[in-house]
Amino acid sequence: MKLSRALSTLFAVCVGLAGVALVLYAWRLPPFATSIETTEDAYVRGQVTVISPQLAGTVVEVPVQDYETVVASQLIARIDDRIFSQKLAQTRATLDGQRAQLANSRQGRRSAEAKVKASEAAVASARSAFDTAEGNFARIAPLARQGFVPGSDLDVATRTRDQAAAALDQARASLEVSRQDLQTVIVSRQSLEAAVQSAQAAVRLAQIDLANTRILAPKGGRLGEVGVKLGQFVQAGTQLTSLVPETVWVVANFKETQLPGMAVGQPVHFTVDALRGARLSGRIERFAPATGSEFAVLRPDNATGNFTKVAQRLPVRISIDPGQAAAGALVPGMSVVVRLDTAAEARTDEGNAPTAPADETQG
Repeated sequence: MKLSRALSTLFAVCVGLAGVALVLYAWRLPPFATSIETTEDAYVRGQVTVISPQLAGTVVEVPVQDYETVVASQLIARIDDRIFSQKLAQTRATLDGQRAQLANSRQGRRSAEAKVKASEAAVASARSAFDTAEGNFARIAPLARQGFVPGSDLDVATRTRDQAAAALDQARASLEVSRQDLQTVIVSRQSLEAAVQSAQAAVRLAQIDLANTRILAPKGGRLGEVGVKLGQFVQAGTQLTSLVPETVWVVANFKETQLPGMAVGQPVHFTVDALRGARLSGRIERFAPATGSEFAVLRPDNATGNFTKVAQRLPVRISIDPGQAAAGALVPGMSVVVRLDTAAEARTDEGNAPTAPADETQG
């Protein structure tokens, strides 16, 4: 009986010690405190690009297939370009017409400048005739007053002088008209030059539209599912397919309680579920500027009702070390388990050891 009680007491003590040990381990309290931080809330990420057309039209060619590897500028789809080719021809014809009008304006300016010179010559001729008539009148007028010449000669000299003065005024007016005509040509030329520039811009826009009928891969990578079909009418912005580039990285969402001790440049190891737990290495590249809740569409409002403290998670970007064979099999979206030692020395390419903002909480 005593032995049974002793065994029961021993069992209870063991269970109690196991429970305490489990709690200490779960909360990472001594003697189970460790600098190793682990999270399963981590995924492979990449710059997945949605391929869409910039104009509307009927798809007449789709030379690629689902999950195909493409290179930069490779044709993914082509839209019927007949309308856009005609628009380009139309804008080029308009440009030719505007250039012809500009050329006529150049000829018109030369003609207007010649008319100005002719009017200036006419003014000079009229001024010379007026000076002659004025001199003749100045000689005859005194003689006529003294009676040495008949009065009819004075009348002729007066009329001649008046006619010369009128001819000079007319020549000056004609010169002013010629100058205004020249100014009109100059002003209209500026308008024609602007029209030529507008027509050139229209040609460039038509060329861009024609080029946009060919949807090309912006860079190398692998295609997702090709959703566009031959003969389909697409609008600008219609999703045709997605392009997944070769460059990938890992984003690990650590709890804020795990951040103390983490720094940019610290080595990281992670395993990939899809690769039978293959172990790869990397380094902390940078920390997110805010927790994930701050980027959520529906942000939590903790200023109302009862409050329960919940540890937030901060995304940490991890670069993958080059030269690892298994890294070539990583694709965006894969789940990984990240493990790092916060006591490890942080190193960058330059050999510096920067401190993460999270370390300030330890002060």
